[in-house]
Amino acid sequence: MPRAKVSTVVLDAHDAHELADFYVRLLGYEVRADEPHWVLVGPPGGDGVSLAFETEPAYVRPVWPSRNPGDQQMMLHLDIEVDDLEGETARAVAEGAVLADHQPQDDVRVLFDPAGHPFCLWVRTEG
Repeated sequence: MPRAKVSTVVLDAHDAHELADFYVRLLGYEVRADEPHWVLVGPPGGDGVSLAFETEPAYVRPVWPSRNPGDQQMMLHLDIEVDDLEGETARAVAEGAVLADHQPQDDVRVLFDPAGHPFCLWVRTEG
């Protein structure tokens, strides 16, 4: 049976470089490829999932949570495990993220990156 694995998640944005810079700062990733409309970043040492960013001139920010039929739906979100939820939330906001108004869980913080993609910071809880 063929072996397959997810190697990269690609996010569209109006400006691939701006969004890549945000995730480099947020995650401590490094740039692996940099082209005019495409940037690939990943963890130092190469282990883990890489993120790529592609410039899409017609990009439309997703709406989360969805409120109206016809809203641009969120297609995916990133879950990022952290040790200090409040500290990392504050750091993400300082780097350019926006805290979502709706927070569905006590051990998760939903934020939006500079292009409007939702992502979650979460802490592992016992149980």
